[in-house]
Amino acid sequence: MYGFFQKLAAEFLGTFAIVFTGAGAICADHYLQSQGQTAFGLVGIALVYGFGVAAMLSALAHISGGHMNPAVTVAIWVTRRLDTLHGFFYLVAQLSGSVAAAYLLRGVLPESAWVTVGLGTPDLAPDVTRWRGMVIAGVLAAVIVFVYLASIVDERGAFRKLGGFAVGLAVVASVLFGAPFVGASAANPARAFGTALASQHWHNHGVFWIGPLLGGIVAAVVYDRFFLGEQPPA
Repeated sequence: MYGFFQKLAAEFLGTFAIVFTGAGAICADHYLQSQGQTAFGLVGIALVYGFGVAAMLSALAHISGGHMNPAVTVAIWVTRRLDTLHGFFYLVAQLSGSVAAAYLLRGVLPESAWVTVGLGTPDLAPDVTRWRGMVIAGVLAAVIVFVYLASIVDERGAFRKLGGFAVGLAVVASVLFGAPFVGASAANPARAFGTALASQHWHNHGVFWIGPLLGGIVAAVVYDRFFLGEQPPA
């Protein structure tokens, strides 16, 4: 049984890793383009982000649950499978990990790699309104939370040991669809916060909190009521 601080450390390290690699992939792609080299594009960015989530979730799920996303933490809290104290400090650990990763990227990467893309901070496409952006980000987060509950939380889930891979695939799908409209990390408020703080790019930032948190709550309530009814909270 892991202690409280071990769980917080897992959330910090997991979020740090997925922000460093996910945001770093966007910066690397931009840098390659600016140097006239072949970039790996949206598919490559999606795979880096999704594989990062899959790897860290697989490594840390047995310690803290491997949330690494406030939308997941709030969803688990809503279903009463996480108490308020743990939930609050999980959020603190996730935001701290994201901020640390973002500032490290800013410190080690060439300025030309990250300034133009704001360290990969998500933003809305010019013709996407805020309410549409919230809906898109909310649905993407809902899909990720739904898969998390089905493959990690549900004891009858077919994946259990491979749940990290399932969630990683959901993240890949969310980036492939969402990136052109709301950015590559719209479904994770912690990921958006860290890079926004380090790059001072706050445009439309509220969209990437309101949408994912509401979407995660809806997904949690639906899955809890329809599929987890026989598995009451511990």
